Amino acid sequence: MTATSAPQIIDRFRKIASASVADAVEQHGHRGYLAGRVGQIRPGKVVGPAVTVLEEPSDTAEPPTHALEAIDASPAGSVLCIAAGGADVAVFGGLMAAGAVVNELAGVVLDAAVRDVEEITRDYPDFPVYAAGTVSATTVGRYRSVSSNQPVLLGDVEVHPGDLIVADTDGVVRVPADLVEQVLETAEEIERRESEQTRLILEARSLKTGLDLYNRV
Repeated sequence: MTATSAPQIIDRFRKIASASVADAVEQHGHRGYLAGRVGQIRPGKVVGPAVTVLEEPSDTAEPPTHALEAIDASPAGSVLCIAAGGADVAVFGGLMAAGAVVNELAGVVLDAAVRDVEEITRDYPDFPVYAAGTVSATTVGRYRSVSSNQPVLLGDVEVHPGDLIVADTDGVVRVPADLVEQVLETAEEIERRESEQTRLILEARSLKTGLDLYNRV
């Protein structure tokens, strides 16, 4: 079992806001936050190891084989990450959601669009989806999957298989697999400090009083 799939690590990250995780990743010398175009479409906190799929433009009419196989092959708790450069096509939809739910994936992060959102909302209300938007267009004849479990550029950030994905209302963050425990400790400290700052602001009725404690916004 790796750090990114250890239940105790997952549980601790679930208590931390993605903004704090993003700040913590930066304190360890990396960019973690994905571009704002990749946002919450279906609500739900996502924490789990990345399973990556790359899609590229193609006029060949073929199914997204690598994505379909990844859904069935991925361990429970995985986060399916499909990179397509922000494409205005739906790389994920209702049938794939059914496969993801039955295989107990934690959620999906798509640097492209999603479709069948009404169906997903109706049938899988607890399944989180993060994407660059919604659109009715299929990938068939427009994009094809070309690889899985290889490093991909997702929301302008390089994501490796096994990196930890943390996502909530604020956005999506990637934590490098080899820094998961260090980032977790830093993020927990950030949250502790912000809680203390909030307490001081409310007690003193002064924003400056709280900010001066750690000289941090």
